[in-house]
Amino acid sequence: TEAIGLYNLGQSCCLNSLLQVFLMNIRFTRILRRITVPSSPAQRRNSVPYQMLLLLEKMQCGKCKAVGPRDLACCLSEHRVKLFVQHDAAQLFLTLWNLLKKQMKKPELVAELSDLYTICIQEHLACQKCSFEIKSNSTMLTLPLPVLDANSHRLKTLEDCLQYFFHPEELTGLNMCFCQQCGRKTTFLQSMKLVHLPQTLTLHLKRFCFERSSHTHKLSHPLPFPQELDLREVLTENQCQADDSEKATWQYELFAVIAHSGSTSCGHYCAYIQSLTECKWYCFNDSEVCQVSWDDVKCTYGHSSLYWRETAYLLFYMKKHPQ
Repeated sequence: TEAIGLYNLGQSCCLNSLLQVFLMNIRFTRILRRITVPSSPAQRRNSVPYQMLLLLEKMQCGKCKAVGPRDLACCLSEHRVKLFVQHDAAQLFLTLWNLLKKQMKKPELVAELSDLYTICIQEHLACQKCSFEIKSNSTMLTLPLPVLDANSHRLKTLEDCLQYFFHPEELTGLNMCFCQQCGRKTTFLQSMKLVHLPQTLTLHLKRFCFERSSHTHKLSHPLPFPQELDLREVLTENQCQADDSEKATWQYELFAVIAHSGSTSCGHYCAYIQSLTECKWYCFNDSEVCQVSWDDVKCTYGHSSLYWRETAYLLFYMKKHPQ
């Protein structure tokens, strides 16, 4: 039951951090334990869910402080996931999840995996000259939250980022859309509305900023995030497209933080995760694992003048009262 680290295979800190977040999630491991074991040795070597299950068992049965995820890493390389390179945690999270979903053969497990992580959003486009509207639903694995507004002003809290993401935007000038009813391009109001939230809600703080010169820099200003998050109190009625029974489950508790330290060209990831069985926070820094306090986790809020310090990049919230 002791928290076990993962050895760094060479710039594998991003992969290690994400694996710890997956495998410390009891709801995820319940799904993983019910997968169909591939029949042939070659299929087993190339199955991401199976290799992840083997790693989980190795971590739970072993008595050493850390284990090596070499077999899983080799499996991922067969699916064009590069090894020994720096990864972006949000992109690698999406890649891992897609591979898991694609290779889980049982439809009921795929459905459970989607329920566990998938966010449903409604995009709403309304012509400002007539009554023409377009509505379309889409799913997302993470909510990509800007940490700056359109005028490059810093958003001060996580709640501000969420409100800004769902704030309506007027599409004018070059961004105007063609209106079928007006027969020409007109100004549209674009808005996003929340339809459904999963058991595990993943928020991506867009800390890496791309400039016109193709140079990427990191936005490290302070951005507090709460231990408990109630989306009903954060979003307005106009930002939601859900009934009361759905909204009643929108109360969350912070489960994990993946933090990035260093610069965009030379960085390091680690994970802060709250054990669901012990209700204690741990820091998973590759092979090193230690118990930490909430004050230690708050150190990942960010710091304006210390961009190389740890800064929260992915936040994972767990439903307090799942249906």
